[in-house]
Amino acid sequence: MAMSGGSDDGEPMMEMNTTPLIDVMLVLLIMFIITIPVATHAVNIDLPAPTPPTDVPPPKRDKNKVYISPEGIVLWNGLAVNNSELLFQLQATMKYKPEPELQFEPDGQAPYDITAKALNVIKGSGVAAFGFVGNEKYAGFNKAANAKSE
Repeated sequence: MAMSGGSDDGEPMMEMNTTPLIDVMLVLLIMFIITIPVATHAVNIDLPAPTPPTDVPPPKRDKNKVYISPEGIVLWNGLAVNNSELLFQLQATMKYKPEPELQFEPDGQAPYDITAKALNVIKGSGVAAFGFVGNEKYAGFNKAANAKSE
């Protein structure tokens, strides 16, 4: 069974081979289909805002602060602690109802490794009332850095 690729006179074919083009287009089509996120059908409903009861005051929460110094020292409310002591303190505060708020403030020059380990300890402890504080002092940092580079 012989296949014909054009005339057998030795001249090159003048038609473009479109098989590789079609293969590439099919691969691109499949990639686009996979990468397009699934459309979610959401129904937006305006719900009334919940109003807290006026006769019961909101509970007051104590605030604990974890600060990481530029030297990499982890401070719990001003006292130096290691990771195991930090975990113990976090577990002790979770026994209070309502759970005290934990404020996390690493210094801008604090080592990333120490900060990441402290965050892993906090995450592993299960603390729910957690927030980053002190970031407002870095708000103009990028603006100042950009102004110096121009």
